[in-house]
Amino acid sequence: MASKASGKSRQAASKADAKPVLLSGGNPQIPMGDGDAPVQAYIAAMPGWKSDMGRRLDALIVRTVPEVRKAVKWNSPLYGVDGQGWFLSLHCFTKYIKIAFFRGTALDPVPPVESKDKNTRYFHIYETDQLDEELLASWSRQASELPGWIP
Repeated sequence: MASKASGKSRQAASKADAKPVLLSGGNPQIPMGDGDAPVQAYIAAMPGWKSDMGRRLDALIVRTVPEVRKAVKWNSPLYGVDGQGWFLSLHCFTKYIKIAFFRGTALDPVPPVESKDKNTRYFHIYETDQLDEELLASWSRQASELPGWIP
């Protein structure tokens, strides 16, 4: 007869091996948390091509804003600066990754996709897109220098 301890070990192992839950549109459901670890868990759980793109975006943001603060909240990675709030977030949809710039209307050039929020602008990345790293780095740098979104 197996002990309770070994039963708990099997449950923990099966949870670790379990695939992450994907919400509608393929957005990973990751527990909320502060720091790099939950963001990396989210990126690892992004389906298909989006995971590689997520790693590229995360690395670009870290290179551009070395003091960046990270968290996962509301099933989205958030990037911010201590004392200033969040300046951008990522979110998976079925066919693209959405980058939200919370003060996007103040960026030059303004990201192309409008939001219901008058300050927020979005940029969508599709699988076949060639990533303009220079533009994304510029937007990330500019956004990190502005007052961010504080929920």
